[in-house]
Amino acid sequence: MTTTTPRGKVFQIISSIGMPPLLLLLLAIGLTVPTASHAEKADANRPTNVEANHMDYDDLKQVNVFTGNVRLVRGTLIIKGEKMVITQDPAGYQHGVVYAPPGGKATFRQKRDGGPNLWVEGEGQRIEYDNKTDIANFYTRAKLRRLEGTKITDEVEGEFVSYDARKEFFSVNNTASGKSKPGAGLIMVVIQPREDKKKTPAKSDKHAD
Repeated sequence: MTTTTPRGKVFQIISSIGMPPLLLLLLAIGLTVPTASHAEKADANRPTNVEANHMDYDDLKQVNVFTGNVRLVRGTLIIKGEKMVITQDPAGYQHGVVYAPPGGKATFRQKRDGGPNLWVEGEGQRIEYDNKTDIANFYTRAKLRRLEGTKITDEVEGEFVSYDARKEFFSVNNTASGKSKPGAGLIMVVIQPREDKKKTPAKSDKHAD
């Protein structure tokens, strides 16, 4: 069965299982980097809402195809792109592929636990996420940023960026195949210095007369 919908229609998809939503990515070439970056846990229990200009749904294959100004929202998780394909397997797990608009990028943003205003953002020409493995992959001119409010604390850039939420590590490669090759270019990692919030002001050397 195939269903089409008018422009601007809002679709609501409620997952049949309580798997946590896909988070994000960061750091290193052929290297695993542990991090305290956890997605907002409450997002796992929120419904998934998708806005788009058009949707095709194949009930037999369990595939939703959204096109035109696509915006997925699940709690604090927001994913945007020009096209999104969501496939559900027999066990109810979902795999999504998001494509960038012409001249732009597909984007990902989600709040992190651990503070009132901690965020993670990612972008690429294509984003793939799987709520069975909790892995998100970003392809071609991929970037990931961790933020405290609007301040960027860490940033990574490469042709391929992957984040494994369960094992809590990031990987970055210089080709979109997910494997680094000599001469294919360099990845970029920027780690901002952390402020020591516990540091006390220096005492004055002045003495009373």
